[in-house]
Amino acid sequence: MRCLLPLFLLTTVMLSAQDFDLVIRHARIIDGTGAPAIDGDLAVRGDRIAAIGKFEGKGRTEIDAAGRVLAPGFIDVHTHSEEILELPVAENFLRMGVTLIVAGNCGSSRVDVGEFFAAIERKKIAINFATLIGQGSVRFQVMGGSFARPPTAQEMSKMRDLVDRAMRDGAVGMSTGLIYLPGTFTKTPEIVELAKVVAAHGGIYTSHMRHEDSRIIEALDEVVTVAREAHLPAEVSHLKLSGPTAWGRADEIIAYLDRARASGLAITEDVYAYTASSTGIGDNLIDAQFLEGGRARYRERLADPAQKARMLADMKSFIERGKRGDYTYAVIASFKADPRINGKTIPQAAKLLRGSDSLDDQIETILDIEARGGAQGVFHGINEQDLQKFMAQPLTMIASDSGIREFGNAVPHPRGYGNNARVLGRYVRELKVLSLEDAVRKMTSLPAKTFKLGQRGELKPSYLADLVIFDPATVTDPSTFDDPHHYAVGFGDVIVNGVPVIRDAKLTDARPGGPVRLQP
Repeated sequence: MRCLLPLFLLTTVMLSAQDFDLVIRHARIIDGTGAPAIDGDLAVRGDRIAAIGKFEGKGRTEIDAAGRVLAPGFIDVHTHSEEILELPVAENFLRMGVTLIVAGNCGSSRVDVGEFFAAIERKKIAINFATLIGQGSVRFQVMGGSFARPPTAQEMSKMRDLVDRAMRDGAVGMSTGLIYLPGTFTKTPEIVELAKVVAAHGGIYTSHMRHEDSRIIEALDEVVTVAREAHLPAEVSHLKLSGPTAWGRADEIIAYLDRARASGLAITEDVYAYTASSTGIGDNLIDAQFLEGGRARYRERLADPAQKARMLADMKSFIERGKRGDYTYAVIASFKADPRINGKTIPQAAKLLRGSDSLDDQIETILDIEARGGAQGVFHGINEQDLQKFMAQPLTMIASDSGIREFGNAVPHPRGYGNNARVLGRYVRELKVLSLEDAVRKMTSLPAKTFKLGQRGELKPSYLADLVIFDPATVTDPSTFDDPHHYAVGFGDVIVNGVPVIRDAKLTDARPGGPVRLQP
């Protein structure tokens, strides 16, 4: 005859056997708010944090974090990760502690946010994924090309409708890329009109500004105008002073932003931890007037001797104004038409392809690369002292400006593998530009609140269990410009929505991530 336990005793036995799904023991807990670290444990039940500090109970799974930091999973608010359906694990982000990425930056995004999110939910991904709606993508869809003209009233109405639909489907805001086609042809009032739609939903406006060089104040004026006239918060994407003629002005820019905030505007910024940028070779080195209308129109201009002469003169003037001498600062990251020149500077590529590295041959190489499909580039042009000053500002977030990396493919910027690790290793441990607690805040609660991502970014009971465990003494970024394909070191465990995706420094098969919608 079986002996049956009373119901209350049976319940007690069951709870004591598995009080929590996951318990992390003996951690140095940094909660994401900037508060000093404490020692303690953390428990997870389902996808939520259940308890922190000292508590009774055991976990179905237990992790000993002795000697390591437990923090909220990092949030990268500036990525170009629209390829999430093709690369659903996003391992380069997970391995540097990132548990949520925001795509749709620099004016480029999927316009059909609702359909995109549905496809992500069907696919199953390992990381959390939010998106902005890209103004450039919206303009291209409505106006049918990269046109240097204002939209008609009907086109403007269609663009407002597309932005409204994207925001209703969960976009966290709208981005512009004002050096890119077709965003570069957009006047400020057009941006303001679309930003008003975003404001009605409680979203944010982010901008890759028109100028990041000696004309940066003019570009910041435009960001401030949009924020003020549309009544919404604004984010300066990858704040930098690009090129020698702009270096040394960080204090001036910081003072400008402080005045804007003192006037009542909510202005933030993000930076990456490197002194080089990365974008399209043509976007960066060829003036937009020559690219208007798309690549076919560009090739027509290139074949016209008079127009080509204008291109050559403009590019020589650009080099002279920038006081760079030549294009040595520009490196080809990925050129599908001829991978032999991946990783080479423009002069090196010119020497290989044309037999000469003269300035004329460098320019011809750039023009030819664009005609043959374009390439991604890395551009060395940021001053280390300016970078450190921007990074130290209270409202600066840490963001990679990277896409999902395909391991071993081409020679991309190392920030896609090492950005967060580099901040923790170089700028916290070595240079002491930031405290560890403040660096974590810039990667967690600050982005979560700024982009309205819900109960993320802090270690609190009932908050979503996006967590990272790392060793502050060994965290580093082995990825370099010459040899970028190395994952970050020092991240032992990464947990997304309560489920380990990195366990004992090994990738698991779990895919617990999914779309994250605006939560105003």
